[in-house]
Amino acid sequence: MLENNNTKQLIEYGQQHLFPTYRQPALVMVRGEGPFLFDAEGNRYIDLTGGISVTSLGHCHPEITAAITQQAGRLSHVSNLFYNDKANLLAEQLCAKTGFADRVFFCNSGAEANEAAIKAARRYFYDRKESRFEVISAFNSFHGRTLATVTATGQPKYHEGFAPLPAGFKHVPYGDIQALSAAMTKNTALVMLEPIQGEGGVVIPPAHYLKQVRDLCSAQGVLLHFDEVQVGMGRTGRWFCYQHEGVLPDSVSLAKAIAGGLPMGAFLAKEDLARVLVPGTHASTFGGNPVACAAALAYMRVVEQEQLLERAVQIELRALALIRQKLKSYVGFKDARAKGCLIGIELDAPVRPLLQVAREHHVLATVSADNVLRLAPPFNIPFDILDQGLSVLCDVILKTPLSRA
Repeated sequence: MLENNNTKQLIEYGQQHLFPTYRQPALVMVRGEGPFLFDAEGNRYIDLTGGISVTSLGHCHPEITAAITQQAGRLSHVSNLFYNDKANLLAEQLCAKTGFADRVFFCNSGAEANEAAIKAARRYFYDRKESRFEVISAFNSFHGRTLATVTATGQPKYHEGFAPLPAGFKHVPYGDIQALSAAMTKNTALVMLEPIQGEGGVVIPPAHYLKQVRDLCSAQGVLLHFDEVQVGMGRTGRWFCYQHEGVLPDSVSLAKAIAGGLPMGAFLAKEDLARVLVPGTHASTFGGNPVACAAALAYMRVVEQEQLLERAVQIELRALALIRQKLKSYVGFKDARAKGCLIGIELDAPVRPLLQVAREHHVLATVSADNVLRLAPPFNIPFDILDQGLSVLCDVILKTPLSRA
């Protein structure tokens, strides 16, 4: 345990030498165990953020830790000059889970996976000698921080100060099939959608919307990409969120939970789309890193062995029941919605002030869409710890005045 003055010094190091790109509280996290995080002063927190939907089995799961340790002692990096056994095994397993994909491009983040999707779509039509290049995505979406993916992101606040943005991107209201149809032209190459908008406020689309989008794209000869960076790899109770609707895209992007906490992304596509990215068209030095792939294989094995997809659905039902019961008489409560272990609590005022109060009560949450508390607990969180964390959070909501100006 560090002394207070050392904790203060560590914070000063961060404030002085890290880019000021994050709103970080005066805490230094040094250890994790299951659903808990511990700061440098030994305080324990119930982590309902999941590292922004990353630590889906909690912190330092023993099987993932063992897989990382073993692989790091065997081979930590080889680049893509050669195959490596873990990447090849993981690629086969991921393709099998999707129900449609034939190939995987491994990278390091969700933004990179979505960047690959945009490049592949444009190259696909270039090779076919068709003048299709436009990408249509939704307002309030979030697709990454590269110039292309931030342009695809339908939130102007993320565009400010980075003009001129790349050309060829459009945005339409999420869930509005007529608006999407009207936006399509002979130049439309790709529709990029999140099956649930995480950063946009845990927005679940209307029933049958994804199927309508699939049918429209098929009719217009447009490629359909689902951004499952936040909701994929089991978070919603299926390996992929689109599987709830029984539709199949042409490609899908993954990251966050895929490697149990290590940085990793993946772009998966059908053969005819994947084959356009031939040598020289795209690459990633660290993509398919054997340590990250070993962690991902362990993650998938644990989810299946412990039947955690089913448990994610149990958490959804339990969390919604508790939140609605606790907040039913609170005038500022607008909605609680969830799909598996992605949970949103919508209030009628900005919720960021609640985060500090919740931290003071040793519960961690995060914000999306300004007025939504977004929670992403691990699939294996003990029910009593889940109940405790949610109860504290609801009590904080009930007792903390919020500005509604």
